[in-house]
Amino acid sequence: MPSEDEIYQEHILDHYEDPFHRGHLDGATHAHEEKNPLCGDVVRIELELDADGKIVDCYFQGDGCVISQASASMLLEEMYGKTVEEAMQYSAEDMLELFGAKLTPNRQKCCLLGWKTMLQAVHSPVK
Repeated sequence: MPSEDEIYQEHILDHYEDPFHRGHLDGATHAHEEKNPLCGDVVRIELELDADGKIVDCYFQGDGCVISQASASMLLEEMYGKTVEEAMQYSAEDMLELFGAKLTPNRQKCCLLGWKTMLQAVHSPVK
């Protein structure tokens, strides 16, 4: 029987190899891009918000380590269909719990890159 760590690692690799909504969102109303200056990881999140502030569609693009890219995929899967208010209430601790695997402080920055990007994206309308 696989250990809990092995299950988490498999789940992380699944999101890295077959990510949720990776690509460009043509109908994006909001978008933001962040870079981790320590390692160079980049995540761009594009959202389509409806008039009621609901995330009706979401995509990400990026380049970086397995942790930054898999966590962005996990986050968007979690945020799909939520309101901006719900997204803003989602904490760093929630994101780390969603990711599951234990991470060093530097690797936590990789995991939280998509989360930080999403918090900015909901307030960054596309011109």
